[in-house]
Amino acid sequence: MFLLATASSDTKGSPNLRFLGIGETCDLGDLYMSLLAEGHEVRISVSEEMAQGTLAGICPKARDWRGSLDWVREAGADGIILFEAVSQGLGALQDSLRAAGFNVIGGSAYGDRLENDRFYAQNLLAELGFPAGHVWRFDSAESAANFVSRHPDRYVMKYDGGAASSPNYIGQFADGRDVAALLRARSRQETTTSSAFILMAFIDGVEMGVGAYFDGERFLQPACLDWEHKRFFAGDLGELTGEMGTIVTFERTKRFFDLTLNKMEQPLRDHGHVGYVNLNTIVNEEGIWPLEFTSRFGYPGFAILAPLQNLGWGELFAAMVARSSRHFPTLSGFCAGVVLTTPPFPYSRKEVPEAVGLPVLIDPSLEPRHVHYGEVGLDAGELVTSGLYGWTLVVTGDGSEIADARDAAYRNVRRVVVPNGRYRLDIGERLIGGDFARLERMGLFDSVSAAEAY
Repeated sequence: MFLLATASSDTKGSPNLRFLGIGETCDLGDLYMSLLAEGHEVRISVSEEMAQGTLAGICPKARDWRGSLDWVREAGADGIILFEAVSQGLGALQDSLRAAGFNVIGGSAYGDRLENDRFYAQNLLAELGFPAGHVWRFDSAESAANFVSRHPDRYVMKYDGGAASSPNYIGQFADGRDVAALLRARSRQETTTSSAFILMAFIDGVEMGVGAYFDGERFLQPACLDWEHKRFFAGDLGELTGEMGTIVTFERTKRFFDLTLNKMEQPLRDHGHVGYVNLNTIVNEEGIWPLEFTSRFGYPGFAILAPLQNLGWGELFAAMVARSSRHFPTLSGFCAGVVLTTPPFPYSRKEVPEAVGLPVLIDPSLEPRHVHYGEVGLDAGELVTSGLYGWTLVVTGDGSEIADARDAAYRNVRRVVVPNGRYRLDIGERLIGGDFARLERMGLFDSVSAAEAY
């Protein structure tokens, strides 16, 4: 059954806005559907040919976004352009469109550099007071392998330039011999040695992110905290994917935000960035160790945050472009998101030829606010899989405690049937099993009384 997403709150008082979405693979499908349900006008432009079926028959398409600029301009202050990605010079394009008078939410050239040039971002973070001296940049796998041989240790290898997660590797041996062996193998593969990459000293701790919306001058409050699950299989086994599931909250977040992401307010303001920004970190008893930025809407993070945002996307975006409010209403508690994928995920159909068009069946009693469409479209009026990767959809559940949100999400995901669908069964288990209590002991969350006052 086809279910149209609905707004998360009453939006009758919000203006009718006009949105043009620009992206490569239509990553923000759930957001576009919510905007339509709120009564706004939406057009989307998808550049990747293999992604043309995503939201087909659901959302109006613009084959070339340039032809819709006048349509956006006609709406004046109520016209907004949304960008999805951080590649192919899109950040610089956003800056130029802002200079031409358009309202643009998504990122900036500066945001692109923060995300794609990890070594630059680490140096900037060191200047802001974060730990330094544990990151090294290399232009060849051979030189990196020689470095590991001279300095045996456990390392994490990450590629720069917007490369997919799958080539990255987290070393397992204390002397780094597995990283050195992988680097030597890749030095013989010309296609993987042309991209710059970094080695980071492995840091044991709890991985967590902090994110907030930036309106060009300041961060909107509250920020969110998130705990991602990036490996393909339960137990953190298999390939590094974009994301398989996440736990998020807006509750008791200000202390950690002030210690981390809030330090970026001035640099982002100086460079005219407008959009969502996330900083992923490792936290242990020795400190907070930044890993990387996401300087755009994170998928599936934006969809998992939506059930806790107590206003529609249109209202939020209108407040961002008008810079009319520093706060927006949120719900307490947690939301858990589970990514349901289909083949060829975690690869693309360019690498693994896999058919699309599998039926997507959703129990009609499932609340639409907990179903977030990814790569799906309509075929003969039926909802089917589409797109390049197999990011089929995200299912969420919320609750006052992490365990409540997790249980609700899994009850919901069992009410969605897609042939050959796969998803992890352990989202949130490590948090429930001790990681969240460890973070509490470190004093990284607001006290309950401070959170209530805020």
